[in-house]
Amino acid sequence: MTRPMMTQTPAPELTSHSHGLDGSTILVVDDSPVDRRVAGRLIEKRTSWRVVYASDGVEALEALGQQLPAAVVTDLQMPRMDGLELIQRIRADYPNVPVIIMTGQGSEKIAVAALRAGAASYVTKRALAADLAQAVEQVVAASQTDDGQAKALRSLRTRTTRFVLDNDPTVVTPLVTFLQHDLTALGICDATAVTRVGIALEETLLNAIYHGNLGVSSELKAVNERAFYDQVAERRTLAPYRDRRVKVTARLTPDAATFVIADGGDGFDVSKLPDPTDPTFFDRPSGRGIMLMRAFMDEVVYNPSGNRVKLVKRRER
Repeated sequence: MTRPMMTQTPAPELTSHSHGLDGSTILVVDDSPVDRRVAGRLIEKRTSWRVVYASDGVEALEALGQQLPAAVVTDLQMPRMDGLELIQRIRADYPNVPVIIMTGQGSEKIAVAALRAGAASYVTKRALAADLAQAVEQVVAASQTDDGQAKALRSLRTRTTRFVLDNDPTVVTPLVTFLQHDLTALGICDATAVTRVGIALEETLLNAIYHGNLGVSSELKAVNERAFYDQVAERRTLAPYRDRRVKVTARLTPDAATFVIADGGDGFDVSKLPDPTDPTFFDRPSGRGIMLMRAFMDEVVYNPSGNRVKLVKRRER
């Protein structure tokens, strides 16, 4: 399917009915014309979304008032209204619209605050070409909800579910969506937080498959992404990796959601986990998933050997 041509003006062109949802559009916000064009082209090249633009937070809110995109990708340091304030306004007024932040050198402290304020993911500007389109796809998938199913589940009070997964990463997104429906039904958190929990669960499950069961290094992905996925495919057919499973237990009550995820691998040194409040982390080539897990969940606790983790999201008051 041919993608529509990218608009040639920097201002947003969201012109449909007020507050309508346009799931085919991504809004890119950056005061640098070059940077926002680069980001937009990367998204359009690797996805089917159309990209529209805003030069700062003020223009972005004007665009959101006309039509809601599938997601917002924003720089942090901008005039008039910066990315942090934009995230706070979007969470308050448009909680169903997820936000991905682009972090540049010198904006690491703001990025930590942005994740706390409600951003659903982040990509460093030095890694836009490798990571941006994938991050947008992941976040949009995690933000999708089935309103009909959510209504049917509103009488739910408590549920415990258990799953045993093989090493097929394609089952991760459907499972996360299933668990998100329970979160929504119990009203544990708002739409923004449901998306963030979905991201945390997806990162945890993929870590359990790729690094736990299959033992493929995250450093390899940073150096050679193709080699990383080739090794994943190979090890899915080889013993002992192919025989390992990921065990998932989810218990949801009106007060909290608790997820326990265990893999069959050898684990890792839990003392080396990244600190989600450490601004220097954003420029590191690996550990992004654990960073998001610890930023989005209220509690993340590993067992001593590092092959089982408990994640807790408590009810928002």
